[in-house]
Amino acid sequence: MKLNWASRLLLFLSLVFLHVLLLEEIETRLLQINCFSYETAFFHLRNHDVSPEIRNHFFSAVEGDLEQYSELLTMFFSENNNVEDVEILRQRISWAKKYHSDEFEEIKDYVYAIWSGPSCFPVGGIPAMPEATVSFSNSWMQSRSFGGDRGHEGCDIMASLNQRGIYPIHSMSEGVVENIGWLPLGGYRIGIRSKDGAYFYYAHMAEYAKDFQVGEPVMAGSLLGFMGDTGYSDIPGTTGNFPVHLHLGIYLNDKKGREFSVNSYPVLQYMWEKRGYDGT
Repeated sequence: MKLNWASRLLLFLSLVFLHVLLLEEIETRLLQINCFSYETAFFHLRNHDVSPEIRNHFFSAVEGDLEQYSELLTMFFSENNNVEDVEILRQRISWAKKYHSDEFEEIKDYVYAIWSGPSCFPVGGIPAMPEATVSFSNSWMQSRSFGGDRGHEGCDIMASLNQRGIYPIHSMSEGVVENIGWLPLGGYRIGIRSKDGAYFYYAHMAEYAKDFQVGEPVMAGSLLGFMGDTGYSDIPGTTGNFPVHLHLGIYLNDKKGREFSVNSYPVLQYMWEKRGYDGT
C-alpha cells in the first residue's frame, strides 16, 4: 500500500519528533549521570575560592540554613566554580543525591564542618591600644622554604604592632584540645577539634592563656593565648625568625583518616565581616 504525500510527511515529522525526544532524553540522562565530579569538588573544596559575593548570594538564597548552604557550595565546587544560579544548582543537587549520593554527601559534610564551627574572629582587640590592629590576605599555597619547599597551608593574621604577647587569641569554635606544645614549623601551637570534625590550628603563639590539657573542652571565644613569633626552629622557645602574627589553619580528615588542609581565608574573611574588629 502506497502512502500519499500527506501521510509520508506526517511519518517524517513523527520520526523527527521522536529523534529529538530521544536526543533530549539521552542528553538529560548523561547530564544526570555526570552531574557531580568528586575530583573537581575536592580540588575546589581545598582551595575554597569563595568570594564574599558568592557566599552572601548562597546564604541569602537559603536564608542562612547551613545545611542547604553547604549543599550549594558543594555543587558549586563540582561545577568548577562556574555555575552561580541557585535553581540550576538545586536541580543538579537532586541528581547528585540520586546518582552520586556517597560522594556528594562526603564533600558536603566537609563543607559543613568548615563553616559550622567558627563563630568569632580569632584575634581580639586591645582596648588600651586602639592602634594595635591586624590585617590578613589570601596567602593559600604561597611558597615557603623552611623545612623544604612547600605551600602555605593557612592564613597569616599580621600584627600592626610587631610586639609579641599583647594580641589575645580566641578559639574560633567550640571543641576540644587535640594538640598543644612546640612544633619546629608552628612554634607554640594549639589545635582545637570542633564537634563536626574540623581542626583549627593556631600557631606561632607567644604564650598560652593557661595550662591546657589534651582532651580539654573549650568554648568559642575562649582565650587560648597571645600572638607571637615563635617557630622555625627545633629549639623550643625560639623567636624572631619572622614578624609577630597568627597562622590559622583548618584541617579535615578524609574517610580513611588522612588529614588534608583547606584554605582558611574565606572563613576568616566572613568572621571579620560578621563580627568586625572593634578593639574589644
